[in-house]
Amino acid sequence: MIKKNFYRNIAFFSIFILIFAVDRLTKLYILNLVEKNDYLNLYITSFLNFYLIWNKGIAFGLLSFDQNFTYKLITFLILIITIIIFIIAIKSRDYKGYFFIIIFSGSIGNLYDRIYYSAVPDFIDFHFNGFHWFIFNVADIFISLGVICLIFVEIFFKKTS
Repeated sequence: MIKKNFYRNIAFFSIFILIFAVDRLTKLYILNLVEKNDYLNLYITSFLNFYLIWNKGIAFGLLSFDQNFTYKLITFLILIITIIIFIIAIKSRDYKGYFFIIIFSGSIGNLYDRIYYSAVPDFIDFHFNGFHWFIFNVADIFISLGVICLIFVEIFFKKTS
């Protein structure tokens, strides 16, 4: 049991480091491009471009506020939720713990930005026929992926008593 927990914790730590590093590197790359060019609007394909915005809200720019108190309150709530997600991941005894650690890792990436920059740099812009999805970043991808996996597991693999 101890050996199993050791390997699981190593796996959790590795997932965390990988996701956090990829998120940080992509954000730093984009921020360096902006610093060199004073703006960023790279067209990658007909449906994808990189366009930097600073998100002071929560997921996908929701609940954006200019008020300092509100921003700090939201950041504190995100911190509490992130800690709860970490505890759930650690206490989980099945594969769901991996999905929670993926969500946790993305959340830490965005939380780092909220504290360091006072906003989260979002830059991935998907669009089709004039419809633009919310601009997001790599951490958001992992948060969404973890949530989708948890929903999928609950719908299709729910144990019946």
